[in-house]
Amino acid sequence: MTKRAGPIQNTIIISDLHAGCRLGLCPPTPILLDDGGTYSASPLQLSMWNMWEEFWSEWVPRVCRKEAYHVVINGDALDGVHHNSTTQISHNLGDQAKIAEAILKPVFEKCRSMGGTSYMIRGTEAHGGKSGVEEERLAKTLEAKPDRAGRHARYELWLRVGGPAGALCHILHHIGSTGSSAHEASAVNAELTAEYVEAARWGKSPPDWVIRSHRHRCIVVDIDTARGYGGSIVTPGWQAKTPFAFKVAGARLAEPQFGGILIRHGDEEHYYRRRVWSIPRQEEET
Repeated sequence: MTKRAGPIQNTIIISDLHAGCRLGLCPPTPILLDDGGTYSASPLQLSMWNMWEEFWSEWVPRVCRKEAYHVVINGDALDGVHHNSTTQISHNLGDQAKIAEAILKPVFEKCRSMGGTSYMIRGTEAHGGKSGVEEERLAKTLEAKPDRAGRHARYELWLRVGGPAGALCHILHHIGSTGSSAHEASAVNAELTAEYVEAARWGKSPPDWVIRSHRHRCIVVDIDTARGYGGSIVTPGWQAKTPFAFKVAGARLAEPQFGGILIRHGDEEHYYRRRVWSIPRQEEET
């Protein structure tokens, strides 16, 4: 990759790593735990890691035209200790942070080496701690760019991709969900409409792209605008189905999704790209 003179044209957004969960993302190298033991990634996690490596080594350079890019981690980088669950590798949050650092440090270093900036968004308190305290610790360690209040893990990000005339993105973690696949787009469209109404109410520029996460399922609602087109995007995650997912309407039928998105301000227009993987469903019994 090479640095590009002028504003950076690309932003890569991923979310929901849930590092520290046995069903979340984990590096292939054994992780040394606080008590001196180690954890080794499962076959499922190794398969997810292959997708992760392909995402950063092949997909990102291709869609960014080998140019520099910003990186945004849109919440739930850690799994935390939550809902009386037993799927964590360790309930020691230091162990979980160590896994997250091993995953994200190379990504942040590569981004900085190209001249890009790395950002972290706070996700769900059940995963990142009250007021996102664990995500703040992680973001500070990784040297994510702080907001004006000094928070390295912020609640939201307004990011202009491609300079003053580029694509305006509003990025935060949460969005409403549904138990019906038939209505999966409803909250996504409602979020976009609410952004337009709020911008008009106060005379602000509306975002070109509204980006949310939390659902672990990618979906896009795009519409034509005076600036070409824009829309509302929900990112995929990096966690396989947990026992909790098998109880939730909609989620219990859905295959897990892994991947991320690009927002690019090109020479003529701004646009998005997405890369989404899944895994084969279980084999049929005879």
